[in-house]
Amino acid sequence: QVQLVESGGGLVQAGGSLRLSCAASGTIFTVSSMGWYRQAPGKQRELVAAIAKVGNTNYADSVKGRFAISRDNVKNTIYLQMNSLKPEDTAVYYCNARVYRTVGGTYDYWGQGTQVTVSS
Repeated sequence: QVQLVESGGGLVQAGGSLRLSCAASGTIFTVSSMGWYRQAPGKQRELVAAIAKVGNTNYADSVKGRFAISRDNVKNTIYLQMNSLKPEDTAVYYCNARVYRTVGGTYDYWGQGTQVTVSS
């Protein structure tokens, strides 16, 4: 079992910056990757950024060059540094942890979400 707790959301003006944090606990040794997803009203949840245990990263096209995902293995925490924020970045951001199962493929754990609002 993996528990995820997000923090760092809030209100920011367009062009500003914000950093989200996600602290993981539990059987974290089973986690193969972690990342951030977001969901805006009336929209499907979408991948924002992910980082694998082996170190490779993946970003949505809409945030490339503006957002950066990183991790602190000592604190078992991942971060999402968001720069040059746009109103269309407004959404609830969810932390994700993916584990590999020998039988059954993968399983996803989710945090409770943190609201990010970008004003014009």
